[in-house]
Amino acid sequence: MAKLGLIAGGGALPAALASHCAIAGRPFFVVRVRGFAGPELAGYYGVDLGLGQLGAALAALRAAGCQAVCMAGIIGRPDFGALRADARGLAAIPGAIRAAAAGDDGLLRFFVQEFEKEGFVVEGAHQVMADLTLPLGPLGDREPREEDLADVGRALMAARAIGRLDIGQGAVSCDGLILALEAQEGTDAMLSRVADLSPAIRGAADRRRGVLAKAAKPGQDTRVDLPAIGPRTLEGAARAGLAGIVGEAGRLIIVDRDATRALAQELGLFVLGVAAEAP
Repeated sequence: MAKLGLIAGGGALPAALASHCAIAGRPFFVVRVRGFAGPELAGYYGVDLGLGQLGAALAALRAAGCQAVCMAGIIGRPDFGALRADARGLAAIPGAIRAAAAGDDGLLRFFVQEFEKEGFVVEGAHQVMADLTLPLGPLGDREPREEDLADVGRALMAARAIGRLDIGQGAVSCDGLILALEAQEGTDAMLSRVADLSPAIRGAADRRRGVLAKAAKPGQDTRVDLPAIGPRTLEGAARAGLAGIVGEAGRLIIVDRDATRALAQELGLFVLGVAAEAP
């Protein structure tokens, strides 16, 4: 089993992967990206490095004996002009800037290629941890009602449309009206915006309406930045009065599946996996 280098950003996913590796007995080493990785990763064997310290990260991964890497968690787009980079990081910046001009997906592909050039195998989070993605059909007992199905399709259509433009991965529809599209603010902030809208155009706790859809970008390298949901997403959807969440089976990560399923049941929300859109 190849030793894994976990390049950890923010959010719950990196900690879930680290815990999984520890329980499964897979050797791993954590590169905690300073300013993004959470304190829950501090107890794992690893190193804390800045976003521009690519050379130091590569050296640390090699010294730890890693043969594979997994990039997981939230990392905001850097200000390349203000980045405090080491020599290897400085060498990568011009290529990163060119890649970033094509969008976030282009930038992520660039860093995948950088690690591959250095001889590392790049693994997706769903490859590191089996059963991490949404299955086909409902997750648990809750299913969408007949009146929810139009919003399921409408929200998915909108999420896929902004994905084709490399804008974001999420959209909310209620009664056929698109209430929000996700951009750089992320899903939690988008759901907060929906919760602040007039109850006349969104659902409420006593009459849930509307659907959050999350979809991977067409042609996206599924080893990096697959859309994800977890208990926090369910809580945000509930505050926004939504009836449920839909995603593409095999292409939506569920952080803490058991807790997500239980919370969906408790809150009265459905979580639905549908077939991925054909390329």
